[in-house]
Amino acid sequence: MRAVRLHEYGGPEVLRAEEAPAPEPGEDELLIEVDAVGVTLPVVRVTRGESGVPLPHIPGGEIVGRVAGIGRGVTGRRVGERVAGLAFSGAYAETVAVPAVMMTAVPDDVDDLAALALTRSGQVALGALRAGGFDEGDSVLVTAAAGGVGHLAVQLAAALGAGRVTAAVGDAAKAEFAREQGAGHVVTYDQDDWGDPVDVVLDGVGGQAQDAGLRALAPLGRLVAFNAVGGTVDTNALRMRGTSVIGFAVAHLAARRRDTYDRHQRELWQLHRDGHLRPVVHEAMPLERAADAHRLIEARANRGKIVLLPR
Repeated sequence: MRAVRLHEYGGPEVLRAEEAPAPEPGEDELLIEVDAVGVTLPVVRVTRGESGVPLPHIPGGEIVGRVAGIGRGVTGRRVGERVAGLAFSGAYAETVAVPAVMMTAVPDDVDDLAALALTRSGQVALGALRAGGFDEGDSVLVTAAAGGVGHLAVQLAAALGAGRVTAAVGDAAKAEFAREQGAGHVVTYDQDDWGDPVDVVLDGVGGQAQDAGLRALAPLGRLVAFNAVGGTVDTNALRMRGTSVIGFAVAHLAARRRDTYDRHQRELWQLHRDGHLRPVVHEAMPLERAADAHRLIEARANRGKIVLLPR
């Protein structure tokens, strides 16, 4: 099969399109013929060796495709069924074996690119919002607001009745895009003042942006960290203002709170049907251009999703 692998750690230049052995589904796995792959910043960091994955390695990512094989122990799936979800590795390829628990059926009225976004980025955005105890009328601030997760988080907060939605972006040129997603106020990371305090911060950046997000919280506010960078938190400062920091990873929700994960997915499909969620694809490109896709992500140049097409 055709795949993109790295044989050494490094930047986008280490990604190499080549022939690789086709996988077989193991126990509790599905074999998926991949139609589209979403490129994410955590996966881009993997290529630089931050996770120490064994080499050679085919990167993971969001996928949408059709079931081509069913491993032992998997029930409720059929060959030919269209599914979408997250593959922790092997996604940059024509076929991938993936844990069945990470995949969900795609309704006929949802196209591939929308499904790709809503079954990972959408799940992260909605899950993080709910993890932060969001209630109608709460004010929400989203960092990385022009990214694959962030632009959907802005849309979701607005659709679910946020009293005020603030978007934080790295480049003022992205401000208009963030407003188009439903943000009433846009700030850049280098601004000293991020406006009135907010009840919920969804942080997809970490580091200094996380620090600024903590300062932006109102008393009793909650910051949900869904980034892969993190940062140091002064717990006494949290205590003094009654604020909270919550870590969120959608894989735990899928594996340990499956009823909630499935309910969120049904809600995401319906919000999309009703026109409240409109996933934006910055660019879809052939699998062989994976290095270009990574360059766009590393430069924070994307507005919405970057997608690879293996077929």
